[in-house]
Amino acid sequence: MSDTGASLRRKIASAGDLESVVRTMKAMAASNISQYENAVRSLEDYDRTVQLGLLACFRQRQSGALDQRKQQDPGTVCAVVFGSDQGLVGQFNDALAEFVLETLDPLPNRKMLWVVGERIQSRLADSPLNTSSRFILPNAIVEITPLVSQILLELESQRERGEIGQVYLFHNRPKPGALYESVSQRMLPLDDAWQRQLASRPWPTNNLPEVQQNGEQVSLAFIREYLFVSLFRSCAESLASENASRLAAMQRAEKNIGELLKTLGDDFHRLRQDSIDEELFDVVSGFEAYDH
Repeated sequence: MSDTGASLRRKIASAGDLESVVRTMKAMAASNISQYENAVRSLEDYDRTVQLGLLACFRQRQSGALDQRKQQDPGTVCAVVFGSDQGLVGQFNDALAEFVLETLDPLPNRKMLWVVGERIQSRLADSPLNTSSRFILPNAIVEITPLVSQILLELESQRERGEIGQVYLFHNRPKPGALYESVSQRMLPLDDAWQRQLASRPWPTNNLPEVQQNGEQVSLAFIREYLFVSLFRSCAESLASENASRLAAMQRAEKNIGELLKTLGDDFHRLRQDSIDEELFDVVSGFEAYDH
């Protein structure tokens, strides 16, 4: 059934409205990417300070290892997974869910999932892993700190009760030349290789540090800050990746809508020209009939 001029006008108007929505969403995604990337960069100096504090603790303890009791008994594996709450992000959640399952599958012991975001939760709902905790994904930079504090309190509580032995972190990270890549990090117990690498770093000045009284408490305080930085960075990188994926989706949608508008415009002009041609033909036919 061919379109009429009125139906083509409605389709063109609808496509134009949709194009405006897509442009708005594209602008919002681009703005969000910038603020989350700035948040990650702002952590660099603080992260360096925290790692220097851990370096001082490791060097003084000589052993370069902490929390050996928990390392000897791996216990239940807890995976904290940052996904998305909203759609229009392509394979963002699907790729991450597949990466989580592939990474956790070879690990021994019982496993549990702590998911941040409804979309990633739905992707992992049918997996054999138990989703024991769910968290609301932040919608702004200022909401990341309360979320991280909530996760840290829950982790500390369950580790004290012996319900969690190992903690892994999963999220999507922005990648140059591409949208993102799925990455993982073992948060607890602290990785031995990472501790040795950190302990081998030279101190930046000639004045070597010395941890005074309550060295164990100081070490634990620096570890908490290290965990805070790791979680905050993961959440911000995940949100930046999500918005980069949404921006790419909106760019594809904008291109498709532009092509649709061109097609509809061509159809409308062709229909209008056909109508004009028919009217001219009627006029000419009528004139010829009158002339005869």
